[in-house]
Amino acid sequence: MKVVALVPAAGRGERLGAHVPKALVPVAGTPLVTRATRGLLDSGVVDAVVVAAPADHLGDFESCLAEFGDRCSVVAGGADRTSSVRAALESVASGAFDAVLVHDAARAFTPPTVPCAVIEALSGGAQAVVPVLPLADTVKQVDADGVVTGTPDRSSLRAVQTPQGFAEPLLRRVHASAPGSATDDASLVERVGIPVATVMGHPHAMKITTPFDLQIAEKILVEQP
Repeated sequence: MKVVALVPAAGRGERLGAHVPKALVPVAGTPLVTRATRGLLDSGVVDAVVVAAPADHLGDFESCLAEFGDRCSVVAGGADRTSSVRAALESVASGAFDAVLVHDAARAFTPPTVPCAVIEALSGGAQAVVPVLPLADTVKQVDADGVVTGTPDRSSLRAVQTPQGFAEPLLRRVHASAPGSATDDASLVERVGIPVATVMGHPHAMKITTPFDLQIAEKILVEQP
């Protein structure tokens, strides 16, 4: 199976308090997007990576991804995650790959077992696959005033990670037919009634969003093999 990974990385990273796009924020001297791309390619199941970057920082992204040569390309992203994924997908020739992974640059420490599990599920016949973890916390539903309206049974709830994987024709179809944006690409697939399979995620695939997350990455994740 030939696989391309798309990395939407045009976010500005306000919650990190950074003065550069979030994907360029370094952890132990290495930008998040570099770590994320290296992890994808080192997994052994990804043939190429396309990174969607802020239009005014293309040169910065190209510099920090130069080590990957022609296995990685950079395109201008959009105003939100969905438009950035769409821009990256449109840069890839239709039919050139069997499967597409969509991966957050902020999940830079995702171990190779996760993309490998996603691709294995796709190879087994799934059309869409997401890595998930069970929830440890109790979850509450609240109304517009912040008043609790219910407590969902957490045994049936999962926290979703990336990379999410899709059959290439399916991802193109849902992006071509879905206006607006979504929090993830699996949501677009759900809207058209296609089942989304799950595989086990990993705690190290946490999304680095806040200064606290960055400290965890600096102090703990960098030291992991």
